[in-house]
Amino acid sequence: MEVVGSYEEDGYALLRHVLDRRVAQAFLTRVTKDLGRTALPLTGAASRPAVLDRPVLQVYGRDYPPMQFFLWGLTPLMSRLTGRELLPTYGFFRVYRAGDILRVHSDREACEHSLSLTLDYSDGLVWPLEVGTRALSAAQKDIAEDFDGEEHASLEMEPGDAVLYRGTHRRHGRTEPNPNRWSAHLFCHWVERDGRYADRAFDGAQLESAAQINFA
Repeated sequence: MEVVGSYEEDGYALLRHVLDRRVAQAFLTRVTKDLGRTALPLTGAASRPAVLDRPVLQVYGRDYPPMQFFLWGLTPLMSRLTGRELLPTYGFFRVYRAGDILRVHSDREACEHSLSLTLDYSDGLVWPLEVGTRALSAAQKDIAEDFDGEEHASLEMEPGDAVLYRGTHRRHGRTEPNPNRWSAHLFCHWVERDGRYADRAFDGAQLESAAQINFA
């Protein structure tokens, strides 16, 4: 894996070859096979995030255990790259269609440290993630169509590449329409073990201790 940029100084970094391209494609194949190749669920009007301009296919890790274990398994590597002890919060899989955009926004507190991983593009056309260079003191609810003159970086990912960024403290989005018929992505989020958002670990779920589990 190759790290391009300084996460500590800039609040984001491009990670080349987090996954081998074949592994990324195999993961995508497995997800689509398990979910069913036809009638894949799209987010409804009530559940569609405001950062999207139309429904997308979106599946959360809590509803698909292999994705959850993938998130947990990446935690030691992300701790090393951020230089902080992290705990996982949540992750999700999303497929964008041709012409889709992602409005500029910052994430909720559970996304203190975030990873946007590209699994594949239908037409092999890179669709960059844009990240603002200005650090936010806290998450903001503002959503915009563009960066409105704010300086930002445009980070291009091939399948298997990812961008590690401070989701809560950096505005980000995809303001250029998706040039592919579809593109598939995996998003993973963490908080610092002893940080101010530590209560968001495991997305606030109350986990049973091993002593409370009955294996009989």
